[in-house]
Amino acid sequence: MITVTLITGDGIGPEIADAARRCVDATNPGIEWELAEAGVDVMAKTGNPLPQATIDSIKKNGVGLKAPITTPVGTGFRSINVFLRQELELYACLRPCKSYKGVRSRYSDIDLVIVRENTEDLYAGIEFEKGKDDTTELINWINKHSKRKIGNDSGISIKPISVKATEKIVRFAFEYARKYGRKKVTSVHKANIMKYTDGLWLETSREIAKNYSDIEFEDRIVDNMCMQLIQKPELYDVLVLPNLYGDILSDLCAGLVGGLGVAPGANIGDKGAIFEATHGSAPKYTGQNKVNPCALILSGVLLLQHLGKMAEAKKLENAVAAIIAQGKDVTYDMKADRNDPTAVGTSQMADAIIKKIKI
Repeated sequence: MITVTLITGDGIGPEIADAARRCVDATNPGIEWELAEAGVDVMAKTGNPLPQATIDSIKKNGVGLKAPITTPVGTGFRSINVFLRQELELYACLRPCKSYKGVRSRYSDIDLVIVRENTEDLYAGIEFEKGKDDTTELINWINKHSKRKIGNDSGISIKPISVKATEKIVRFAFEYARKYGRKKVTSVHKANIMKYTDGLWLETSREIAKNYSDIEFEDRIVDNMCMQLIQKPELYDVLVLPNLYGDILSDLCAGLVGGLGVAPGANIGDKGAIFEATHGSAPKYTGQNKVNPCALILSGVLLLQHLGKMAEAKKLENAVAAIIAQGKDVTYDMKADRNDPTAVGTSQMADAIIKKIKI
C-alpha cells in the first residue's frame, strides 16, 4: 500500500476531497489515505491554519492530495498554498489544460500544459511595506545607486530569478514533454524589458534546450503569448514560465477549456508532490453538495500518474470524460442551463464516475 496525505481544506474542500478520494479508490490503486487539516476551520480551533502535523505528514509520505484552502485577500495569514510549495521545495507547478467534450467553451481540442516555476519571482515573498524603516532604508539605497528614483510613499516587492531555479524548472518541462510524448516546449518571458531577471530566464532556457534536440524549443514574450493563446492555441504544447506569468496564464488556459472546474494541478519537487484543484474554496457553497468536483478528481489522475499507476489514471480520466460528455449526472455549472433541475450534487456526480469506472 502507498500512503498518501489527504488535506481536506476548508469551504467546499471537505466535500470535494471526499468525492475525489472515492473516485481514486474506485480504480483500486493500492492507496491508504492519511487525513490532515489546513485552513480557516482548523485555525479557528487551534490558532494555526497549517498545523505542523500536516507538514510532517506530507514530508513523511512524500505525496498529498489537497482540497482548496481559503486565503483572505489583503489581510489575514499569507497563502498556505505558497507556504507549502516553499516549505516542501515543490519547485514545479504543473497545470494541464485539456478540452473535454460536453464542457461549454469557445474552443475545442485544447491540450496545453503549463509548467510554472514555484519558488522565485514576485511570489518569493520578499516585500517591504510602505513607511517602514527598512523600506525607507532600501529606497534610499536604490535612489543612491539607480538613475530611476523611487518615492518614499512606495511599497516594494523583490523579483529574484536565479540560474539554478530556472535550470530546474526548464529541465522539468523538457523531461515532462519527453515522458508524455509532447513535441514542443515554449519558454515565456518579458526579457525585452526585464533584461537581468527575465533575460537570465531566457538565456538559461536556451542553454537547457540544447540538451533536448528531440523536442522543439521556442520562446515568446508574455503579452504576445496571451494573444497567441487566444488566436491560435493549437500551435502550442508545453509552456514553461516564471511564477507570476505562470499563475496568470494557467487561468487563461483554464478559460480556454471551460473554466477552473476542469483545471487540475500539481506541485512537484525532488522530495515530494502535492496535487490540488486550481480553483479556490468557494465558502459560500460550503455544505451544499453543489459544486463541481472534477478539478480535484482530475488532480487525482495526476496523482496516479505520479505514482506510476498509468492504467488506473487512464481509467479515472476516461470515466470523468464519459460522464461529462453524457451531460446527465453533472453539477449545475456543467448543464446548458445552470438552473436545470436535473443537475446532481457533488457526491452524486462522484457516484456516477465511480459507476463508470467499474463497468
